[in-house]
Amino acid sequence: MLRTDRVVIVGAGLGGLYAALSLAPHPVLVISPEALGEGASSAWAQGGVAAAMAAHDSPEAHASDTLAAGAGTVDAGVASMVTLAARDHILDLAARGTPFDRDADGQFQLNHEAAHSTARVVRVKGDQAGKKIMETLIATVRATPSVQVMEGVVAQALDVADGRVTGIWLARAAGGSQAVQLGAPAVLLAGGGSGGLYALTTNPPRIRGQVMGLAARAGAMMADMEFIQFHPTAMDLGLDPAPLATEALRGAGARLVNDQGVYFMDGQHPLGDLAPRDIVARAVFAQMQAGQRPMLDMRAAGAGGQLAQRYPAVFDACRRAGLDPCAAPVPVAAAAHYHMGGVSTDRQGRSSLPGLWACGEAASTGLHGANRLASNGVLEALVFARAAAADMALGLNGPSDVPAVALDFPAGGVGLDGSAVTQLRQTMSAHVGVRRTAQGLAVALSVLEDLENTYADSPDFRNMCATATMIAASAYARCESRGAHWRDDFPQADPAQAHRSFMTFEQARALRATVRMPQE
Repeated sequence: MLRTDRVVIVGAGLGGLYAALSLAPHPVLVISPEALGEGASSAWAQGGVAAAMAAHDSPEAHASDTLAAGAGTVDAGVASMVTLAARDHILDLAARGTPFDRDADGQFQLNHEAAHSTARVVRVKGDQAGKKIMETLIATVRATPSVQVMEGVVAQALDVADGRVTGIWLARAAGGSQAVQLGAPAVLLAGGGSGGLYALTTNPPRIRGQVMGLAARAGAMMADMEFIQFHPTAMDLGLDPAPLATEALRGAGARLVNDQGVYFMDGQHPLGDLAPRDIVARAVFAQMQAGQRPMLDMRAAGAGGQLAQRYPAVFDACRRAGLDPCAAPVPVAAAAHYHMGGVSTDRQGRSSLPGLWACGEAASTGLHGANRLASNGVLEALVFARAAAADMALGLNGPSDVPAVALDFPAGGVGLDGSAVTQLRQTMSAHVGVRRTAQGLAVALSVLEDLENTYADSPDFRNMCATATMIAASAYARCESRGAHWRDDFPQADPAQAHRSFMTFEQARALRATVRMPQE
């Protein structure tokens, strides 16, 4: 087995790169499936970073909004920790060169997004925050000698010895190779969420829960896996993934309307179009079920012909689809967007397995609860990337020159079967989506078991199936509706279940077996 003294970071999105920089000058190996800067959800984040930067705002108010949006399952201590740290991370990113929008007096310009009590989302060029923050971090990483980036490589499994993670198995992302074992002093999982497990998603194509799945298969405790946030305003343009219409549009006056001209969020919630995402997503989904096409009327948000300037990513997506958002409403749908669940971690980013840390969307820290507050995702990734880096550094030898890792991948291996991936995604959307029932979840678990067994020789697909199974099993076990998790057969919230959920893959498989037994 090849060994390295470098910390191995799986994922080259915002969390992974920020952790690598926070670890400097300790040597690090960052694993990226794509060329650096491509394929990471972070770069697609439009809204920005939530932080109490205005004089009238406070971390306490930010924490209060986070608790309210999380529907009773947020860890209040984590919310306080993260919101108190937010300002420092904004200032750090600004010092590194992130071009946050400023007014004439040099103050940060702030967006008002759903379920926030005030405008507190720090933005870049309207809807370019993720892209510009990633550009800043990539430039800094490239100039940091302690960070080695290995592109075109994926993680397929963790090495575990005596209950401790001692390394990782890596393979070529494009397929056609066997996995290679690499021992390492510490592993940080920062490989994103699971949105691509659904047929309609706003996530990059490769983000399909693989990193969560390899942690689950290694025995890591997983948390809150049933809570998938569906973004209510994915633009329904026939594209995969679906382009996102940032929530900031509704903060600036955009309205949800159906093809009958009815502004259907009126009367649904006191905040109307800016209600929490789970409520808006279900309203959008209900319109589709009723055969009344939901749309987003952006014209008020782009008054004076400013839509292209204020929200260039949204405008460009519409233009590519042959639509003019300045002239007419744009079709939208509820799409899998963010996973509140993931690898269960403590406040230092430690998983239940010694030697393994996690941050970003791959982790579940307790910040988001049942329904993530808008633009808290980027903030959480920053806070826990730095916290994990500091904790890992405590167990490392002093910084020193370490040779770059060179891997020779033998030919072979089994890649993904396109038809199997399609069946998995369609199953998840049909039975584990915006609205769920015990019967549908049981069907999903049975299909997932069949797929897992049929394609057992594909490590990447096994990881996808593991994450999908964890989501469906956790959703089956939570017999209530709370936040982003809605059960048609249990439509009310149960006060006795106002807590986080924890489950291992072994427990999920055991539940799956009991659900399937009557069907055999």
